[in-house]
Amino acid sequence: MVAGTLGSLLELGAPAALADGNGVQTFIQTDHHVTAVQHDVNPCTGDTGMLTETYSDIFHVTVNKTGSWITGTIEGKFTFVPDDPNAVTYTGHFATWFGDENNLQNDVEHATFNIHATGSDGSRLTFHENTQVTLNANGVVTVAFDKMRCG
Repeated sequence: MVAGTLGSLLELGAPAALADGNGVQTFIQTDHHVTAVQHDVNPCTGDTGMLTETYSDIFHVTVNKTGSWITGTIEGKFTFVPDDPNAVTYTGHFATWFGDENNLQNDVEHATFNIHATGSDGSRLTFHENTQVTLNANGVVTVAFDKMRCG
């Protein structure tokens, strides 16, 4: 459900870029009350349907001669209406954080994603995902995992 949100993040807002006397550049972007609608898949049920998200975000990038650091946080509300009219519609809250550190020694990318929702039948849906990939200076993956839990 977050793929569209992250893609939209880079297309929106008025970024602020700052530079200091040492060649460090910082970019900050903040968006509020963004609405995105897309066809998606419920990660817990596998149902396809229309996802409507309204969210706010903040995105930070810092670059200097030794590498770059990127982080972002997106938080908001959503409604997922399945294509199958007999399937459960979910409404709830989501939050995600992602980060990337790329320096002369390694590259570490990690993210968390959480959903809490209530179904049209009164059921509750929770989803948690935690991912990380670490590459050494030679580009060899030394750590990789993607852990998901639905409940």
